[in-house]
Amino acid sequence: MSVNVERRVFDPGDDAFAESAWTLKESIRAAEGVLKQRRGFFMDAYRRSRVYALVERGEEDSIVGFAATRRDGYILFLAVASGYRGEGFGEQLIARVAEDYSTVSCHARATNRSAIEFYQHVGFEIQRRVDSYYEDAGDAYYLKLGDGGLREAVSNLFSDGS
Repeated sequence: MSVNVERRVFDPGDDAFAESAWTLKESIRAAEGVLKQRRGFFMDAYRRSRVYALVERGEEDSIVGFAATRRDGYILFLAVASGYRGEGFGEQLIARVAEDYSTVSCHARATNRSAIEFYQHVGFEIQRRVDSYYEDAGDAYYLKLGDGGLREAVSNLFSDGS
């Protein structure tokens, strides 16, 4: 991890980086056409979540990646800034979430091949397809991090050089 990027965890109700997370999510939506949540929905969900964040320290700290999770380990949002992708930050976020929950799951838009490939790369398995899951009637896949092998999946993230 870059010496200027540190991991932080924010409990529900702590919205110190909510605006920064919204800005990051919106930059991804504009560039890739994914993460299409409305602002009110996003902010409410973010504030109710435990947020695992990657924060770049500087004159003004800024969020460069985050995973917002519900109490049951369901990942509501996962985002990593484009300039930080390919450096293992997404894997680190998943691994950190997995430290706190016995199961980890999420939905991914069926047309978002890069997200689905990422989740499968770190050990998630597609459980089912959900038609018209999203507000815009887009389909999704429900994914779950390897049943029974969660600890193994997490340890494999760091043992195979990823």
